[in-house]
Amino acid sequence: MELGKQFSDKALKDFKLIDLAVENHDQQAFAELLQRYRKPVYHMILKMIRNVDDAEDLTIEAFAKAFKNLHKFKKDFTFSTWLFRIATNNTIDFIRKKRLDTMSLNTSYSDDNGESVNIDVQDRNLNPQEEAIKAQKIELVQLFVTKLPAKYQRLVKLRYFDELSYDEIAKELNAPLGTVKAQLHRARELMYDLVKGKKEHI
Repeated sequence: MELGKQFSDKALKDFKLIDLAVENHDQQAFAELLQRYRKPVYHMILKMIRNVDDAEDLTIEAFAKAFKNLHKFKKDFTFSTWLFRIATNNTIDFIRKKRLDTMSLNTSYSDDNGESVNIDVQDRNLNPQEEAIKAQKIELVQLFVTKLPAKYQRLVKLRYFDELSYDEIAKELNAPLGTVKAQLHRARELMYDLVKGKKEHI
């Protein structure tokens, strides 16, 4: 930790939770970190892509990635800054892939200490490093999928691996759109439980 740098009480609490999660594999610590930041991360992603379903997908991916790399977290800045950068980069990868029409991504937000964190985006094609990150992301979701009940596995595979839209999944499964959305929402909730409760298996 940088000498003389003042962190807010919230940031210091995060540091304690991270220590518990990493050193003691404390599942409650993972759950509390998820609870503290799930809504802020979701709302930030939603502002970037303006699609509720995709924002939910990208939120769980951000936490999965953060928790998998939590042991690499250094306390020179706040956990929220680190988490928001992971979530932002993941969302930018998604936007590039989908070539979505979005609001300007040259945006900023404030971390727990009120310091402005800028997010600069360059428009370019996926480079080899980004391709590797994308492959890692698919591998991560595959690990979760095998732990889901069978009826959710096919849904998640169609959504994440085949990259079908909700409408396309409904047609593929000959199921009502509302049912598909509800079941995918439940599958995401189960994956959240895996993220926070089964970290040692990630």
